Amino acid sequence: MPARAAAAAAAVALLLAVCAQAAALPRFAEAPEYRNGEGCPAAATAAAGVCDAGLVHISMTLDAHYLRGSMAAVYSLLKHASCPESLFFHFLAEEEEVGGGGDLRRAVAASFPSLRFEIYAFRAEAVAGLISASVRAALESPLNYARNHLADLLPRCVPRAIYLDSDVLAVDDVRRLWETRLPAAAVVAAPEYCHANFSRYFTPAFWSDPGLGRRVFAGRRRPPCYFNTGVMVIDLRRWRAGNYRHRIERWMEIQKEKRIYELGSLPPFLLVFAGEVEAVDHRWNQHGLGGDNVRGSCRPLHDGPVSLMHWSGKGKPWDRLDAGNPCPLDHTWKSYDLYVAGDDGAAASSPASRPALSSTSTTWPALVFSW
Repeated sequence: MPARAAAAAAAVALLLAVCAQAAALPRFAEAPEYRNGEGCPAAATAAAGVCDAGLVHISMTLDAHYLRGSMAAVYSLLKHASCPESLFFHFLAEEEEVGGGGDLRRAVAASFPSLRFEIYAFRAEAVAGLISASVRAALESPLNYARNHLADLLPRCVPRAIYLDSDVLAVDDVRRLWETRLPAAAVVAAPEYCHANFSRYFTPAFWSDPGLGRRVFAGRRRPPCYFNTGVMVIDLRRWRAGNYRHRIERWMEIQKEKRIYELGSLPPFLLVFAGEVEAVDHRWNQHGLGGDNVRGSCRPLHDGPVSLMHWSGKGKPWDRLDAGNPCPLDHTWKSYDLYVAGDDGAAASSPASRPALSSTSTTWPALVFSW
């Protein structure tokens, strides 16, 4: 009898632990139904597997802290996709969050019952010893470095993937980004910003070191330019063949020895890929909307059309909205927020009241946001 009592007590404790973890996740409303429009690939249906050639593969990280941003991002991608049923989402989550009763999986499936997705366990200890102190504590999270392991975690049959940060909002058909041409010499495609002061992403010690500095970028296809790693098209097969994860990690090791940059996961990407990135139109990463990494001040969009808005920087739209101090563009993000606030079950954005989605609703966004 004591053994039975102990087993029962252990079962209750496990149940309470699972419930406590589930309660820690915010609640989200179910998004409207989405379906393919005319002209979508016939094979890209719910019955197709992850290896189907007609799929558009999108990868994002997933964790409890940024889950609200991730859900809004997914909703925006589905809403503006001409073939939403052909989108396959690959979520990277820390190992302990993938376990624990599958709460992240249930949260995503509850808001998007028809979504095609998989969650992959990322081991934080794989990068913990390589991470250096940064200008902002959030940039030191191991999950920020999960994109380095994308090619190792996703199925080998997936030829390329669009990597997106959790603080983005799509207002255009993501298939247009997916169809970016990657010439044989390129592994990564992303919007470049050659007007930015590239030298400021590295310390004076880096530029004065005779073995580093400009020698690092000599012989590349083009002069090095800044690009933001929150929106990238990655050829996974070329990434594996070129052993790019180890190239990035080698720079992280050098950083631990010499302190050659101050930011988090961005500079190693610049060291490996700057000057070799295939340029994408700036409309696909209107970044910096979160303000700088210290104050998180409001910023407007850049000139030109917009296909994807990115709240990179300290200020996140959900935090500013909850604090009652939103920036003007945060109200645009709010229209995609599936978060259910309070105990009365009132959805922050009432998504269930919207009509079912189809490709006919995706013809307007690039013009509407062309400020």
